Amino acid sequence: MKVTKLISTCDLKDCPTIYATDRGTFLVQGETPDDHGLKIPAHETLVEIPVELIKKAIADGLF
Repeated sequence: MKVTKLISTCDLKDCPTIYATDRGTFLVQGETPDDHGLKIPAHETLVEIPVELIKKAIADGLF
């Protein structure tokens, strides 16, 4: 899979980030919450990202 960094909230590797793949999908890097109370299948996960990251992506014309 080829991954391209689209937008991040900082220049470090441990910040919330959105990536595009050559599969026509997105990868999202963020915190893994454990207090959501949802039943998530074992093969899936949730990540939590700040609203500001989405706003920045929209403002930069990525969506």
